[in-house]
Amino acid sequence: MVAQGTTLAGRYRLDTRIGAGGMGEVWRGEDTVLARTVAVKVLLPGRMQDPGFVARFQGEARAMATINHPGVVDVYDYGVSGDTVYLVMKFVDGEPLDRLLARLGRIPPQAAMELIAQAASALQAVHDQGIVHRDVKPGNLLVQRDGTLVLTDFGIARSDIASRLTDAGMVLGTAAYCAPEQAEGAPVTPAVDIYALGVVAYECLVGQRPFDGDSAVTIALKHIREAPPPLPADIPQPVRRLVDIALSKDPARRYPNARAMSEAARAIASGQTPAAPEALSGALSTAPSTGATMAPPPEAYQTGSYQPRETDPYQTGARLAQEDTNVSERRGAGVPPRRRAGPGWSPASRRPSCSARAPVRSR
Repeated sequence: MVAQGTTLAGRYRLDTRIGAGGMGEVWRGEDTVLARTVAVKVLLPGRMQDPGFVARFQGEARAMATINHPGVVDVYDYGVSGDTVYLVMKFVDGEPLDRLLARLGRIPPQAAMELIAQAASALQAVHDQGIVHRDVKPGNLLVQRDGTLVLTDFGIARSDIASRLTDAGMVLGTAAYCAPEQAEGAPVTPAVDIYALGVVAYECLVGQRPFDGDSAVTIALKHIREAPPPLPADIPQPVRRLVDIALSKDPARRYPNARAMSEAARAIASGQTPAAPEALSGALSTAPSTGATMAPPPEAYQTGSYQPRETDPYQTGARLAQEDTNVSERRGAGVPPRRRAGPGWSPASRRPSCSARAPVRSR
């Protein structure tokens, strides 16, 4: 195991551990050649014994390196130093959205729409490369001091448990943000990321997720079968409509792409009322589906490094309770709401935080 002061490849000095999980660790470090602060993600020693796992870790680096967008973190390097496999990324000095929500409770609608617009724009860049993030959640969205948001963590490594659950048709990704079709084991498309971002929007506005429970299976069932609880009365109608569209059970009723969702959220944040996407104008006049009505995906998409993901060192959102449990045997339980935020909050006015965690992306 690496320790503070370790230098990888004669270049990357590890200074402070900023995250740890079942996959590995993330360190704040120094690139001693270019004299810049970086984030270094290293695999745990036990993972090195699994060639497939190492290959997926390398695949994560390659997937991230194809994306060039200010809302997705840059990847600088990947390599092996002795018995340590590492990934070097830009260090983002930001606060994870889940911590921001825990501190503030709720985010006012306009500020929430600004964040959602940025996240959706970053997702469009991801989808343009044929990649589905498949783990969009507040813990993977970093809010910087100036209010800009960065999408992180294209985790594609999976644990043995996750692999077994996948084979059984169980949920991949964090269950609280899992689209109905993803929970049912259908092939993923960019629509699952749009749904997950809809859950994030709901959580920002309400202070709690639409569906919670005592297990991943319970939560997945709710995503498939139940309508989300109504938004608070003080939420403007355009915001409600955006959330309703993103959280449609049927993927065909959601925004046609992340760009459309970003444009709608940006318009709402500026005080405009966006028109419904043309493809949805008829569908919105009918009652929403109560289950996941699935159409065959138009094409196959990569998912990170082409594999499902597991809990990662710098994920701080709701954990995926990976349980080998029969879906029909589980039922859920709610969680209390967080406290409310003051009406004057905006991303740019939040309290600065140095709890930065290293995300993912690149040239």
